[in-house]
Amino acid sequence: MERTEAMELLKKYNQEPFHIYHALCVEAVMRYFAKKLGHEEEFWGLVGLLHDVDFEKYPEQHCEKAPELLKEKNAPEKMIRAICSHGYGMHNEIKPEHEMEKILYTTDELTGIIFAAAKMRPSKSTKDMELPSLKKKFKDKKFAAGCSRDIIRNGAEMLGWEMDEVLGETLNAMKESEDQINDELENLE
Repeated sequence: MERTEAMELLKKYNQEPFHIYHALCVEAVMRYFAKKLGHEEEFWGLVGLLHDVDFEKYPEQHCEKAPELLKEKNAPEKMIRAICSHGYGMHNEIKPEHEMEKILYTTDELTGIIFAAAKMRPSKSTKDMELPSLKKKFKDKKFAAGCSRDIIRNGAEMLGWEMDEVLGETLNAMKESEDQINDELENLE
């Protein structure tokens, strides 16, 4: 699947700007980790881009409807499995097994916390956010309460990573990609 096809599919089932923004963020985070860990960036990025393809139109069937939608573009089974595994424990029992799946599972919720924290800053940006500030927001259970800290902690444990590493690297990924994501959003049809 090419990225243009993935964007077509994403936009077919997602019109809310926030959902498109979130998809682009998770795509960027997945590409960042793929590059850092020596994996194929394009595939990891597509998994991130399409991870919530079914969420806006089918929230009650999240991660259940995704395989049907992904097959419209002949998505490979490896991609479908990876996308569905991010719903482990909440929407299904497809446990993340591969490193890519574990990173998607861990960082999906975390991008939401980082986004919310950035919006509260005077700059409205991640670029001037530091790890201690993010850690403070992460510890505040009332802040971005819809983002599960347990999933993030469980994912970090699956990966064998310290929380500072997960938080810091995901923040770095969002800092690096913020301008590109904002430019892409401005130019969406």
